[in-house]
Amino acid sequence: ASDCPRAMERAVLGGGRGMPQQGGVDEDRDKIFALVADLTVPESRESALLELSKRREAFADLAPILWHSFGTIAALLQEIVSIYPLLAPPSLTAHASNRVCNALALLQCVASHPETRTLFLNAHIPLFLYPFLNTVSKTRPFEYLRLTSLGVIGALVKVDDAEVISFLLSTEIIPLCLRIMESGSELSKTVATFIVQKILLDDMGLQYICAIAERFYAVATVLSNMTQTLIDQPSARLLKHIVRCYMRLSENERARAALADCLPDTLRDNTFAATLKEDQATKKWLTTLLTNVSEGAAAAHEQQQKQQQLQSMQGQFKQG
Repeated sequence: ASDCPRAMERAVLGGGRGMPQQGGVDEDRDKIFALVADLTVPESRESALLELSKRREAFADLAPILWHSFGTIAALLQEIVSIYPLLAPPSLTAHASNRVCNALALLQCVASHPETRTLFLNAHIPLFLYPFLNTVSKTRPFEYLRLTSLGVIGALVKVDDAEVISFLLSTEIIPLCLRIMESGSELSKTVATFIVQKILLDDMGLQYICAIAERFYAVATVLSNMTQTLIDQPSARLLKHIVRCYMRLSENERARAALADCLPDTLRDNTFAATLKEDQATKKWLTTLLTNVSEGAAAAHEQQQKQQQLQSMQGQFKQG
């Protein structure tokens, strides 16, 4: 099996491997072209998928080669579609999961490369991954499949690009991520929360989630449930993304007023003091979040008082 899960983590959340010297890349170029050609040959595809997924971080131009080589993307999509019958009823084996995840790892290359990202989006290729994100089986092959699929979406949002956010908002990515945030493994939860965080950090994404109360409360409820889970299962990395999501929500006036009532008490007291001890950035975000929510509560109270005064004056006017 390849090292896709940890590679996805490095690529999406940071801490990737260093790039090799140019001489090493040149030496491997012929081998890379041969492996890409093998993807279109059914008999050699599986071994080519494995080798290319291992080498993808060491070869900077792999994405354009994959995209512009005849039949290559079609072969990768064929690998994905061939797994659909195994999703329901769940019958995905470890071998089948490893194979399709190697194909997904190559699509992540295409999603992250500046030359191919827009082409990848315009072809609506992320939609082919949504059936994988929609699965609920907790077996290792399915968890591996969901995590690797999240890695592709995570690679898209890692670079701030309004075009990416606009595309994702036109799909069902937020409900899919929210479900994984509640029931996935810690690593899947972390990547799914990172995706929601990046959507929120875009003005269009924040406006979309806060425009309708049901959307806001769907996100806020999941974040609250995750926060409660962290009391017994601490994770500094996951807490960082949760706090960042809440902080961004608190920058919207309507959401800020709502958070005065629904922000978990565990974020207001010292419940996570030990977890945040070494994380100055998250501590700063949490302080900003609490300040914003406090100001929002004060503004809401002032507005309520003004409304009551206005109603009182109207009542007196009618009596007079």
